[in-house]
Amino acid sequence: MGLLSAFALRGGFAGLDPLAGIPGTLGGALVMNAGAFGRTLGDLVEEVEVLVDGKVEVLRGVEVDWGYRTSSLKGSTVVGATLKLVPGDGGKIREDMVRFARLRRQKQPLDFPSAGSVFKNPPGHSAGRLIDEAGLKGARVGDAMVSPLHANFIVNLGQARARDVRLLVEVVKERVRERFSISLEEEIVYAGVFEFGEDEDCAAAGGAFL
Repeated sequence: MGLLSAFALRGGFAGLDPLAGIPGTLGGALVMNAGAFGRTLGDLVEEVEVLVDGKVEVLRGVEVDWGYRTSSLKGSTVVGATLKLVPGDGGKIREDMVRFARLRRQKQPLDFPSAGSVFKNPPGHSAGRLIDEAGLKGARVGDAMVSPLHANFIVNLGQARARDVRLLVEVVKERVRERFSISLEEEIVYAGVFEFGEDEDCAAAGGAFL
């Protein structure tokens, strides 16, 4: 996404400005319908190319079901896309990208590794605010910690393992459910097999954290 945003900036194309700081690839961002500051990638899609049985098929953007941090592309192999960008003033585009980057740095714990926002915002609520009001800022399992800056981020202080993050996620979900009767749903995606241990609320066995 960073390379794509830089390409758009060099070409004087606006539209990706709010999304410029999102890490990862275009394919992953499309599958998850990545978004920030009121803009989602799905808003900009003209066509998506997916691999089906060894052949490339083209879907129009309107044929894809774009949801909140999800899309009907889940399970597909995305190999390309055509985006609807508009010509703009290069100076203004750069200014907007810098402004959004500054806002991210003010509100997000970018000094530590993380997977970004952990939970989707429940309807009518902010996941970060719920976690904060449940008293979980700074909560830790090993080197995995709920960020004191933004409670919807779990950061790696140095040696966090997948099991640490997974267990902390479950602790957060349980506390918020107990306090507010609201069930948080993960925005992050897990890879691997995660199992509950006998002496833990949740343990990750042989899994990875994305």
